[in-house]
This record gives sequence, C-alpha cells and structure tokens, in this order.
Amino acid sequence: MEYERRHKEKFPVLAICYDFDKTLSPDDMQAQGYIQSVGYNINEFWEKSNDLAADNDMDTNLAYMYTMKEEAEGNFVFTKKKLAEYGAKVKLFNGVEEWFERIRAYGKAHGVIVEHYIISSGLKEMIEGTSIAKNGAFEKIYASSFYYNERGVAVWPAQVINYTSKTQFLFRIEKGTLDINDSAVNEYFPPDQMRVPFRNIVYIGDSDTDIPCMKLVNSSGGHSIGVYNPDTKDKKKVLKMIRDNRIKHFAPADYSENGELDQLVKAIIDKTAAYEVLESQYFENLAEARKE
Repeated sequence: MEYERRHKEKFPVLAICYDFDKTLSPDDMQAQGYIQSVGYNINEFWEKSNDLAADNDMDTNLAYMYTMKEEAEGNFVFTKKKLAEYGAKVKLFNGVEEWFERIRAYGKAHGVIVEHYIISSGLKEMIEGTSIAKNGAFEKIYASSFYYNERGVAVWPAQVINYTSKTQFLFRIEKGTLDINDSAVNEYFPPDQMRVPFRNIVYIGDSDTDIPCMKLVNSSGGHSIGVYNPDTKDKKKVLKMIRDNRIKHFAPADYSENGELDQLVKAIIDKTAAYEVLESQYFENLAEARKE
C-alpha cells in the first residue's frame, strides 16, 4: 500500500502537539454530557471503568471505551455521529478557538510553518466533533477510536492510545510518516532529512499521562510545556514536572492573545526561525566537506 508521506519543507516546520483533556478543555470530554446521559455521576463512572481494568488486567483506556459502549445500551445507539454530537458540547479553555490560526499566522510571518497535532487518550470521534477540529485546526488527530459497522455503530476498538504509546506519534511527526500503519516510521532518516527534528517539536500537556512524551521531547532538544487550570490555579502537577525535568516551562491554560502561553510559544517560534538558519548553514558546510 502506498502511504502519503511528507518531506522536508523549504521553511522549518514547528509541530505543536497537544493532549486534549485538561489541556485544551477544563475536564475529561466524557464528563461533559456523556457520562450524565447514561445515568452515572462522574466519579461512579470512572470507578466502574477503573475497577473493570483492575479486575481483568485490562488497559484502562480499553476499559473506559468498553464501559462507554456498554452503558449506552438502552439509552441510545452508540454511533460515531452521536459521539461527535457530544464532542460539540465540550467546553474549551479561554482563547482556544482563535489560538491555532493566530499561531500559524505568527509562524508564517516569521518564516516558520506551524502545524498543530492532537495526541490524546481521549476519543477521536468526540474531538472531531469540536468546533476547532471542524474548522481545520489540526494536521492530524491521534486519539483512541472505534471501528464502526455499515450502520455507523461502534463494534470494536480501532485504536487505543495510552501514555506510553503516545510517543510513537512524535516519531511519525518527526519523519513525516503520519499514517498510523506506515512502517516507514522505523526506517533510518538522515538528520538533515528529518521533516520536523525533535528540536522543533513542542508538546503541551497537563498531567502524568503526558510524561513519556514530555520527557522524550525535553531530552531531545524540543520544548515541553505543562499547563494548569487558570481558574483553580493548582500548580502542583506542573511544579513537580519541572522539578523532575519533564518540562521546560509551565503556564496557565489560557490561550488568549498576549497571554503567558501565547508569548511563550511565540518566543519558541522566534528561536526556531533563528536556529534553523544556523542548522541549514551547518548541513551545507558538512555536505561540502564530505565531497572532498
């Protein structure tokens, strides 16, 4: 099978990768209408799901997907369309709606191609139902998802993404092998042919489930940013992550123009533009030296 692959661009590419729940949205997506609609309170639902995982040596994400499907029975038909409808109701942090295009435009003005990606353990179908996804915010949404029959009813998990499997998608973005089944992600790419070298990857997340991605990006020269709820101002998680060298920066999850996060990401774009001039010069010099 032929896969569409992206190659190195004329201008540097900066990939900004986001978790979703409590990073772009203040709460778990399932807790903003879905759980209530199947007759549970939020804590009861997650307790049931987590007990299922513990009692059966089951992945916790597979457990919540199974629980969602089972509890829908007798309430409504569990379809892709229905999940997208719940996704449309998901609340977003302040400034998120305008963020993606504004940051893309800032990058373009400074000679940097900015691309936005979702890497989430949440449900792809619900994320696709949000206004930001419908407006084309993301190059790719990597998230857990279902396989649907010809009637659009969910029958089996198609993809399940947990905190460690999230890291594979960073390598896909790095090499431009974005299709989840493209085995070329395992091939060797010369450093000067990486479409998005790790130094040009930004990962934005909020909690322990993001740590493998944050650590990988941070240790590979990229930029990991922890965010916290600007209403509660609870910094415990981000303070621990920066002490443990998981992140380089933290900021409130307020995506408004000229806010702390806005200024931080624009500074990363500025740095990327300047640094890639030097990297380009280095690879040109190296290529000339190897001809001798």
